Amino acid sequence: MPVSRSGHPTQGVPGAARSGWERLRDTVRAYLGLTKTRIIEQLLVVTVPAMFLAERGVPSVWLIVATLLGGAMAAASAHALNCVVDADIDAVMKRTSRRPLAKGQVPTRHALVFGLVLGVLSAVWLGLTTNWLAAGLSVAAIAFYVLVYTLLLKRRTSQNIVWGGAAGCMPVVIGWAAVTGSVEWPALVMFGVIFFWTPPHFWALAMRYRDDYAAAKVPMLPVVVPPEQVSRRIVMYSWVMAAWSLLLLPATSWIYAAVAALGGTWFVLQAHRLHRGVLAGVEARPMRLFHLSNIYLCCLFAAIAVDAAIGLPVLSF
Repeated sequence: MPVSRSGHPTQGVPGAARSGWERLRDTVRAYLGLTKTRIIEQLLVVTVPAMFLAERGVPSVWLIVATLLGGAMAAASAHALNCVVDADIDAVMKRTSRRPLAKGQVPTRHALVFGLVLGVLSAVWLGLTTNWLAAGLSVAAIAFYVLVYTLLLKRRTSQNIVWGGAAGCMPVVIGWAAVTGSVEWPALVMFGVIFFWTPPHFWALAMRYRDDYAAAKVPMLPVVVPPEQVSRRIVMYSWVMAAWSLLLLPATSWIYAAVAALGGTWFVLQAHRLHRGVLAGVEARPMRLFHLSNIYLCCLFAAIAVDAAIGLPVLSF
């Protein structure tokens, strides 16, 4: 039986067997869990290429770091506030049942304050280190994700992720604004790429966790329509996404053009593959498309960054 330094047994005393360092570590992990760090990584992956394209070269390292830090705080704020609102859903769904609020690791009030403070800090930081347009866009992204997607759309319509996904498109616009102090058409094209990419990406995940969403009474598309309708819409959005990505050609060289054309074709074929499997009644593997969608987006935006850094002449039509 473990004993304390005073020689008294510690069994039955909550937290007595853990050191202060272990409790601090667990608390930090819990608050990090509120921020959904893996999603933040993906958002930052698209921010840097947008900054490269805005600069048509490599921006200053300080500007990149400042923008990424501000963007990370904004995304963390939105995710923490989302966890507060969706704590009841997260507790029901197996996929999210280990999140901090679902497990009672963080008091709800503390999580709310944590999310709001991060939002304020991100806006002030971006305003002071980049410009106030980027700061304002970060506030708009947080507000849209929490108020429009989480509170208004998520529990009411199967189109929740279509329109709510616009919040996830904002990092490219924020990155562009941080460099130029404005929002120009290439930023809107990149916004559109992520906008049309989001439904195939998320609906593939929702197909895999359909029962989870049904149990939580969240009307994700796979919950309310048959699988063949879901896969058909995945194909439709994949085609639109691939075609939309080509609108960026006048601002890029043949490097991006090659990756966009080949990558878009590959993604559309994978979407059709999923659809054919669903129609044939064989066991669908939606998570395969989900993971491939991440690879596609990373490769496409990596091509944007490389294209801009090398500085080859842009395509002319």
